Amino acid sequence: MYHFFVTPAQIMDGYAVITGQDVNHIRNVLRMKAGEQVGIRDGISRSYICELETIGEDEIRAKILTEDTDLSELPAELYLFQGLPKSDKMELIIQKAVELGVHEVIPVATRRAVVKLDRKKEESKLKRWNAIAESAAKQSGRMMIPQVHSVLTMKEAFAYAKGFDVNLIPYELAEGMKETKAILEQVKPGMRVGIFIGPEGGFDVEEVETAMAEGIHPITLGRRILRTETAGMTMLSILMFQLEQ
Repeated sequence: MYHFFVTPAQIMDGYAVITGQDVNHIRNVLRMKAGEQVGIRDGISRSYICELETIGEDEIRAKILTEDTDLSELPAELYLFQGLPKSDKMELIIQKAVELGVHEVIPVATRRAVVKLDRKKEESKLKRWNAIAESAAKQSGRMMIPQVHSVLTMKEAFAYAKGFDVNLIPYELAEGMKETKAILEQVKPGMRVGIFIGPEGGFDVEEVETAMAEGIHPITLGRRILRTETAGMTMLSILMFQLEQ
Protein backbone atom coordinates (compact mmCIF):
# COMPACT_ATOMS: atom_id res chain seq x y z
CA MET A 1 0.00 0.00 0.00
CA TYR A 2 1.27 3.47 -0.89
CA HIS A 3 1.55 6.05 1.91
CA PHE A 4 1.24 9.84 1.76
CA PHE A 5 1.50 12.74 4.19
CA VAL A 6 -1.01 15.53 4.75
CA THR A 7 -1.36 18.21 7.43
CA PRO A 8 -3.94 17.84 10.21
CA ALA A 9 -5.92 20.63 8.53
CA GLN A 10 -6.34 18.37 5.48
CA ILE A 11 -8.26 15.84 7.58
CA MET A 12 -11.90 16.91 7.77
CA ASP A 13 -15.43 15.51 7.80
CA GLY A 14 -14.27 11.91 7.40
CA TYR A 15 -12.00 12.68 4.44
CA ALA A 16 -8.33 13.30 3.76
CA VAL A 17 -7.57 15.89 1.08
CA ILE A 18 -4.31 15.30 -0.80
CA THR A 19 -2.70 18.26 -2.57
CA GLY A 20 0.65 19.28 -4.03
CA GLN A 21 3.10 16.98 -5.85
CA ASP A 22 1.42 13.84 -4.53
CA VAL A 23 -1.58 14.55 -6.75
CA ASN A 24 0.53 14.23 -9.89
CA HIS A 25 2.28 11.18 -8.46
CA ILE A 26 -1.01 9.40 -7.75
CA ARG A 27 -2.68 10.43 -11.02
CA ASN A 28 0.09 10.17 -13.57
CA VAL A 29 2.86 8.02 -12.09
CA LEU A 30 1.01 5.43 -10.05
CA ARG A 31 -2.12 5.80 -12.24
CA MET A 32 -4.34 4.97 -9.29
CA LYS A 33 -8.12 4.97 -9.66
CA ALA A 34 -11.09 5.76 -7.47
CA GLY A 35 -11.79 2.87 -5.13
CA GLU A 36 -8.12 2.03 -4.46
CA GLN A 37 -6.78 2.32 -0.93
CA VAL A 38 -3.85 4.38 0.38
CA GLY A 39 -2.27 5.07 3.76
CA ILE A 40 -2.41 8.65 5.02
CA ARG A 41 -0.40 10.17 7.89
CA ASP A 42 -0.96 13.57 9.43
CA GLY A 43 2.71 14.16 10.22
CA ILE A 44 2.09 14.21 13.97
CA SER A 45 0.53 11.17 15.55
CA ARG A 46 -2.29 9.66 13.53
CA SER A 47 -2.51 7.36 10.52
CA TYR A 48 -5.44 6.46 8.30
CA ILE A 49 -6.41 3.87 5.75
CA CYS A 50 -8.36 5.70 3.05
CA GLU A 51 -10.20 4.93 -0.16
CA LEU A 52 -9.65 7.26 -3.09
CA GLU A 53 -12.96 8.84 -4.03
CA THR A 54 -12.36 11.75 -6.38
CA ILE A 55 -9.11 12.34 -8.27
CA GLY A 56 -8.90 15.89 -9.60
CA GLU A 57 -6.08 17.84 -11.20
CA ASP A 58 -5.29 19.86 -8.08
CA GLU A 59 -6.54 17.70 -5.22
CA ILE A 60 -7.63 14.21 -4.33
CA ARG A 61 -10.33 13.37 -1.80
CA ALA A 62 -9.97 10.08 0.03
CA LYS A 63 -12.61 8.68 2.38
CA ILE A 64 -11.24 7.59 5.78
CA LEU A 65 -11.94 3.91 6.46
CA THR A 66 -9.88 3.32 9.61
CA GLU A 67 -7.88 5.49 12.00
CA ASP A 68 -5.00 4.65 14.32
CA THR A 69 -2.60 6.42 16.67
CA ASP A 70 1.19 6.65 16.48
CA LEU A 71 2.70 3.18 16.23
CA SER A 72 5.97 3.80 14.41
CA GLU A 73 7.81 6.69 16.10
CA LEU A 74 10.51 6.18 18.71
CA PRO A 75 9.60 7.41 22.21
CA ALA A 76 12.66 9.72 22.22
CA GLU A 77 13.85 12.34 19.73
CA LEU A 78 17.21 11.49 18.14
CA TYR A 79 19.11 14.31 16.41
CA LEU A 80 21.94 13.34 14.06
CA PHE A 81 24.64 16.02 13.76
CA GLN A 82 26.47 14.74 10.68
CA GLY A 83 29.83 16.11 9.59
CA LEU A 84 29.55 16.85 5.87
CA PRO A 85 30.82 13.80 3.93
CA LYS A 86 32.15 13.63 0.39
CA SER A 87 30.23 12.79 -2.82
CA ASP A 88 26.67 11.56 -2.33
CA LYS A 89 27.19 9.84 1.02
CA MET A 90 24.89 12.34 2.74
CA GLU A 91 21.96 11.06 0.70
CA LEU A 92 22.52 7.50 1.92
CA ILE A 93 22.99 8.71 5.51
CA ILE A 94 19.72 10.66 5.44
CA GLN A 95 17.77 7.79 3.91
CA LYS A 96 18.97 5.22 6.44
CA ALA A 97 18.75 7.62 9.39
CA VAL A 98 15.08 8.27 8.62
CA GLU A 99 14.42 4.53 8.35
CA LEU A 100 16.04 4.05 11.77
CA GLY A 101 13.86 6.67 13.45
CA VAL A 102 15.91 9.89 13.50
CA HIS A 103 13.93 13.01 14.42
CA GLU A 104 16.14 15.50 12.57
CA VAL A 105 19.38 15.48 10.59
CA ILE A 106 21.69 18.46 11.02
CA PRO A 107 24.61 18.73 8.54
CA VAL A 108 27.70 20.20 10.20
CA ALA A 109 30.69 21.91 8.60
CA THR A 110 33.62 20.54 10.61
CA ARG A 111 37.31 21.35 10.27
CA ARG A 112 38.14 18.14 8.41
CA ALA A 113 35.09 18.23 6.14
CA VAL A 114 36.25 18.34 2.54
CA VAL A 115 32.89 19.53 1.22
CA LYS A 116 32.34 23.29 1.25
CA LEU A 117 28.89 24.57 0.30
CA ASP A 118 28.11 28.11 -0.75
CA ARG A 119 24.57 29.44 -0.26
CA LYS A 120 23.34 28.42 -3.72
CA LYS A 121 24.74 24.89 -3.45
CA GLU A 122 23.39 24.52 0.07
CA GLU A 123 19.87 25.48 -1.00
CA SER A 124 19.98 22.94 -3.81
CA LYS A 125 21.36 20.24 -1.52
CA LEU A 126 18.79 20.93 1.20
CA LYS A 127 15.94 20.62 -1.27
CA ARG A 128 17.31 17.29 -2.48
CA TRP A 129 18.07 16.04 1.05
CA ASN A 130 14.58 16.87 2.34
CA ALA A 131 13.01 15.13 -0.65
CA ILE A 132 15.03 12.02 0.25
CA ALA A 133 13.87 12.29 3.87
CA GLU A 134 10.24 12.49 2.76
CA SER A 135 10.60 9.50 0.45
CA ALA A 136 12.29 7.45 3.18
CA ALA A 137 9.58 8.43 5.68
CA LYS A 138 6.88 7.20 3.31
CA GLN A 139 8.71 3.97 2.55
CA SER A 140 9.41 3.13 6.19
CA GLY A 141 5.96 3.95 7.52
CA ARG A 142 7.00 6.95 9.62
CA MET A 143 4.30 9.11 11.22
CA MET A 144 6.25 12.29 10.48
CA ILE A 145 8.81 13.55 7.98
CA PRO A 146 12.15 14.23 9.68
CA GLN A 147 13.62 17.53 8.55
CA VAL A 148 17.13 18.11 7.26
CA HIS A 149 18.37 21.33 8.86
CA SER A 150 20.50 23.95 7.16
CA VAL A 151 24.25 23.47 7.54
CA LEU A 152 25.67 24.58 10.91
CA THR A 153 29.18 25.26 12.13
CA MET A 154 30.42 23.17 15.07
CA LYS A 155 29.88 26.15 17.39
CA GLU A 156 26.31 26.53 16.15
CA ALA A 157 25.74 22.77 16.46
CA PHE A 158 26.88 22.78 20.09
CA ALA A 159 24.50 25.66 20.80
CA TYR A 160 21.65 23.86 19.04
CA ALA A 161 22.13 20.79 21.24
CA LYS A 162 22.58 22.79 24.45
CA GLY A 163 19.18 21.96 25.92
CA PHE A 164 19.15 18.28 25.00
CA ASP A 165 18.99 15.64 27.71
CA VAL A 166 21.99 13.64 26.46
CA ASN A 167 24.62 14.41 23.82
CA LEU A 168 27.03 11.79 22.48
CA ILE A 169 30.14 12.00 20.31
CA PRO A 170 31.60 8.70 19.09
CA TYR A 171 35.36 9.17 18.95
CA GLU A 172 37.99 6.69 17.80
CA LEU A 173 40.31 7.60 20.68
CA ALA A 174 37.65 7.20 23.37
CA GLU A 175 38.22 4.28 25.68
CA GLY A 176 36.04 2.09 27.86
CA MET A 177 33.14 0.06 26.49
CA LYS A 178 31.86 -0.34 30.05
CA GLU A 179 31.65 3.44 30.45
CA THR A 180 30.01 3.79 27.03
CA LYS A 181 27.32 1.24 27.88
CA ALA A 182 26.61 3.05 31.13
CA ILE A 183 26.16 6.36 29.27
CA LEU A 184 23.88 4.81 26.64
CA GLU A 185 21.71 3.28 29.35
CA GLN A 186 20.89 6.84 30.46
CA VAL A 187 18.86 7.35 27.28
CA LYS A 188 15.18 6.98 28.18
CA PRO A 189 11.80 7.63 26.52
CA GLY A 190 10.89 11.29 26.38
CA MET A 191 14.47 12.49 26.01
CA ARG A 192 16.09 14.55 23.28
CA VAL A 193 19.41 13.02 22.27
CA GLY A 194 22.15 14.55 20.13
CA ILE A 195 24.54 12.30 18.19
CA PHE A 196 27.66 13.97 16.75
CA ILE A 197 29.36 12.15 13.87
CA GLY A 198 32.55 13.35 12.22
CA PRO A 199 33.24 13.43 8.47
CA GLU A 200 35.92 11.37 6.72
CA GLY A 201 38.98 11.69 8.89
CA GLY A 202 36.91 12.19 12.02
CA PHE A 203 36.79 15.14 14.35
CA ASP A 204 39.71 17.42 15.06
CA VAL A 205 41.10 16.91 18.60
CA GLU A 206 40.18 20.47 19.54
CA GLU A 207 36.60 19.90 18.36
CA VAL A 208 36.31 16.88 20.65
CA GLU A 209 37.83 18.79 23.55
CA THR A 210 35.33 21.62 22.99
CA ALA A 211 32.50 19.08 22.82
CA MET A 212 33.57 17.59 26.14
CA ALA A 213 33.73 21.06 27.67
CA GLU A 214 30.13 21.53 26.50
CA GLY A 215 29.09 18.39 28.41
CA ILE A 216 28.95 16.10 25.38
CA HIS A 217 29.92 12.53 26.25
CA PRO A 218 32.72 10.92 24.17
CA ILE A 219 31.95 7.23 23.63
CA THR A 220 33.51 4.30 21.79
CA LEU A 221 31.83 2.13 19.16
CA GLY A 222 34.35 -0.67 19.57
CA ARG A 223 37.85 -1.48 18.44
CA ARG A 224 37.20 -0.99 14.75
CA ILE A 225 37.24 2.40 13.04
CA LEU A 226 33.91 2.97 11.31
CA ARG A 227 33.32 5.06 8.21
CA THR A 228 31.29 8.23 8.66
CA GLU A 229 28.29 6.67 6.88
CA THR A 230 28.47 3.66 9.23
CA ALA A 231 29.03 5.36 12.59
CA GLY A 232 25.76 7.29 12.66
CA MET A 233 23.75 4.27 11.57
CA THR A 234 25.40 2.22 14.30
CA MET A 235 24.46 4.76 16.96
CA LEU A 236 20.88 5.05 15.72
CA SER A 237 20.52 1.27 15.56
CA ILE A 238 21.76 0.85 19.13
CA LEU A 239 19.41 3.52 20.47
CA MET A 240 16.46 2.31 18.37
CA PHE A 241 16.83 -1.20 19.83
CA GLN A 242 17.16 0.23 23.33
CA LEU A 243 14.13 2.54 23.01
CA GLU A 244 11.67 0.34 21.10
CA GLN A 245 8.72 -0.64 23.27
